[in-house]
Amino acid sequence: MSAHDELAALVERHRPGTASGEGGITPMPDTWVFRDMDRSAARRAAVLILFGRLDDVPAHHPSSAVPADLDVLFVQRADTLRQHPGQIAFPGGAIDETDASTADAALREAVEETGLDPAGVQIVGSLPDAELPITNFLVTPVIGWWARPSDVFVVDPGESAKVFRVPVADLLDPANRVSAVIERGGLRHTSPAFTVGGETIWGFTGIVLSRLFDDLGWTQDWDAAKELVVPFG
Repeated sequence: MSAHDELAALVERHRPGTASGEGGITPMPDTWVFRDMDRSAARRAAVLILFGRLDDVPAHHPSSAVPADLDVLFVQRADTLRQHPGQIAFPGGAIDETDASTADAALREAVEETGLDPAGVQIVGSLPDAELPITNFLVTPVIGWWARPSDVFVVDPGESAKVFRVPVADLLDPANRVSAVIERGGLRHTSPAFTVGGETIWGFTGIVLSRLFDDLGWTQDWDAAKELVVPFG
């Protein structure tokens, strides 16, 4: 089965009306909750998790689970932003009233942040909403497939510092897996994270990515005891 087909099968497994799609909302791990979620007042957002074969540069650490040239797209948020400054994220943002769907919102935000050509993106489907308690958002992860890749770049330096893609096999490499640690208010918080190419993918994005790989059966055994203290701002 191709990576595209595995992603499509994952979306189908979580479709509303199926056993795994009945819950509707995925909470953050207890080890990564800084405040309670108020679902009645939660705002809605969507992120685009965009996979594809972007170029001929293979992964540094091939995996038997995925092709060596399978990539996923990320942005690094600008250091000047009030929320989550400098963090690595999937393209995405708040859903506007003019957005026809969560998928449209995710794709619109990706175009605004990375300049990609939306005509080349196939929307595979959405996964259950994920809680983001610290800013009281419910975020819909939208899975995309880059059928016809296009150039990407930082559109607005006030929003993003960098746009880049990472080979999925490198993300799966156990040597690149760590537990992110934040100590705040006398409490210790931990979550799955990835360290690739000098970047650390942690927090909400790291959790969603780790869960996605687990659900797909792509995850390789890694040492959760290997920890990395991350800045929190």
